[in-house]
Amino acid sequence: MARKSKTQRADVVGVGINATDTIIHLPHFPASDSKIELISSEIKAGGQVASAMVACQRWGLRTRYVGKVGDDAAGKFQVREMSREGVEARWIRVANSPSQSSYILVDNRSGERTVLWKRDPRIAIRPSDLRRQWLNGCRTLLVDGHDTAASTRAARWAREQKIPVVADLDNLYRGVKELLKYVNFPVTSRDFPQRLTGEQDLLKSLPRIHSDFKCRLIAATLGSQGALAWNGTQFFFVPGLKVRALDTTGAGDIFHAGFIYGVVHEWPIEAILEFSNAAAALNCTASGARGRIGTLAEIDNLRRNGQRSGAAYSVKQLVEAAKTAERIKTGSDRRRADGNL
Repeated sequence: MARKSKTQRADVVGVGINATDTIIHLPHFPASDSKIELISSEIKAGGQVASAMVACQRWGLRTRYVGKVGDDAAGKFQVREMSREGVEARWIRVANSPSQSSYILVDNRSGERTVLWKRDPRIAIRPSDLRRQWLNGCRTLLVDGHDTAASTRAARWAREQKIPVVADLDNLYRGVKELLKYVNFPVTSRDFPQRLTGEQDLLKSLPRIHSDFKCRLIAATLGSQGALAWNGTQFFFVPGLKVRALDTTGAGDIFHAGFIYGVVHEWPIEAILEFSNAAAALNCTASGARGRIGTLAEIDNLRRNGQRSGAAYSVKQLVEAAKTAERIKTGSDRRRADGNL
């Protein structure tokens, strides 16, 4: 059962997964049918929405996390970590069930990781687990795409209260199209737009998703190359920042936290993407999903003084793509008006 207490106002509410990660650092990724001596192994707290809420809390926002755990040691670890971080948590606990766990293999040459995970169906968040009052007065809601029915209910409640909804989407889970109807800011992985639309080119797939689901802005993270966003009339591309990556685990989670921080403070989109890129890059310089959540001063310093990655898109490409998207949108609108669609 969820903990019962008086509901206080939160700046940000997050509904989604948590995970207990075993981070295994390797000198290189193992070949098939081989043996390799590991460098280190450590247990750390992770999970997309859970880690984002921790980052927002450290940056001074009042946060509430809604998540589900089993009654095992991993679940107790998650509860302790959230309490230690000062995040108000509404836990749904499941008896005789394991919590979500991951084994993350990190290649120490590049910092890139491979995730092995297991999630018992019993710890899926269900719509009936949620309470509308948990959203009252909040300024932004973050959901992920894993438990889409619950995320959709929370997002619908938020839209009814005019609360902006940010979604962390990386896979084409069943029900994600219904969820997207209620999302203001889908912030996706590089591959998600193609999985959803069948279109490989982000300069075409992002406008299509924006048009189909009437979101305010859609963005895609590009790893070390930065991030790309489309607001219906203009593309925004912000290059990544070069760091010595030790572990890329959690980079996307902290990017989403940075995006939320900017939305809450009503920053211009370029500033939001700059901050998010810098926060994600810093997190890659230490081990674990919450390895190095930088302070606001550290993030700002990297944003201002860090070395940029190469531009994945030229200004000319972005301008031409925006013109093409506008022509397609105008043509579609005319055909709809004519009753042909």
